[in-house]
Amino acid sequence: RMSTILLIFFFLLNPGPCACKASTLPTELYPQPLIILLQCFEVFCIYCQSGHSEEPYVSITKKRQMPKNGFSEEIEKEVGQAEGKLFTHRSAFSRASVIQAFLGSAPQLTLQLYISVLEQTITVGRGFLMTLSLLSIVYGALRCNILAIKIKYDEYEVKVKPLAYVCIFFWRGFEIATRVIVLVLFTSVLKTWVVMIVLINFFSFFLYPWIIFWCSGSPFPENIEKALTRVGTTIVLCFLTLLYAGINMFCWSAVQLKIDDPDLISKSQNWYRLLVYYMLRFIENAILLLLWYLFKTDIYMYVCAPLLILQLLVGYCTAILFMLVFYQFFHPCKKLFSSSVSESFQAFLKCSCWRRRQKSCESLEETDLRSSRKQEEMPSSSKRSPEPIHIFSAEELCSA
Repeated sequence: RMSTILLIFFFLLNPGPCACKASTLPTELYPQPLIILLQCFEVFCIYCQSGHSEEPYVSITKKRQMPKNGFSEEIEKEVGQAEGKLFTHRSAFSRASVIQAFLGSAPQLTLQLYISVLEQTITVGRGFLMTLSLLSIVYGALRCNILAIKIKYDEYEVKVKPLAYVCIFFWRGFEIATRVIVLVLFTSVLKTWVVMIVLINFFSFFLYPWIIFWCSGSPFPENIEKALTRVGTTIVLCFLTLLYAGINMFCWSAVQLKIDDPDLISKSQNWYRLLVYYMLRFIENAILLLLWYLFKTDIYMYVCAPLLILQLLVGYCTAILFMLVFYQFFHPCKKLFSSSVSESFQAFLKCSCWRRRQKSCESLEETDLRSSRKQEEMPSSSKRSPEPIHIFSAEELCSA
């Protein structure tokens, strides 16, 4: 219920379309500030009245528990109207926090840090705002992780442990902080080239779901919203891919878009895509830091550049370490994985070792074939048998 209280302050500070959609109040007769106050009052009233009176109409939801010893039980739960409305408000708050984090706080944090680097000073107010922006982005990334888990495993009752939240917080904190610092350092020395880097990253992630959709040959999705036309559905999908690209610009989006799916979300756990993303992102960060080191200006005169580069790369590796720890030990649905992180890593090492051995065996066979061919191609004079040696007897020696 803490998220409901946070939702009240969120409506006051960040009025948005998700908040209006979650409310049942008419929006045509009131000005916008009054609508926000009425929405907050409605949420507060629902929160206070929930659980005190018996509701005549309830809905029944079915969820399966996490399997224990290979068996999973199905549990039925009654959900009243008040609880359903609170769930709608919480869902709207979660999605709006993700939008606000990556389309609002992330660009703001990058700009604030860039100005601080150019001015070589950080005021108390700016440092406080930068800290709030970073916490907002990390919280949005954390909510994105939890939403991805609940969407992928919608049939199961998902319970996230406190250690899982701590692990995700450190994972996202290190990942986002190092990414923003790398972008700011590169922008401070090569201002024109950063536009190309941003556009390549943005359009790669923006067009990737559409390319997969076009290659699949699936029909255009028509069942996203009944009230939307084909043009409206296209606009909604474009805004969704825009958010997807904005998230992947700064960190790994746990949600993978799949336009040809009715839920628009891929529910398969693809370790290969995760591995490729972090490998490419680590290489990109290393290249950007190398270019910054080669073209750094006098404003970094008192900065130990090699040590800073090492710290940023180690920080990004620390984020990857926390991610692996989360998926290996603290993921709430790790029992449903076909293979864990350690098993996938061991399989990858075995596959790479087997390929190396196969290549070495093939190279040895090739060398043997070459040597045998050389021996066969040797001239016939070299293959002639040596002439017999005549051994003289003692009488022949005496007569001689």
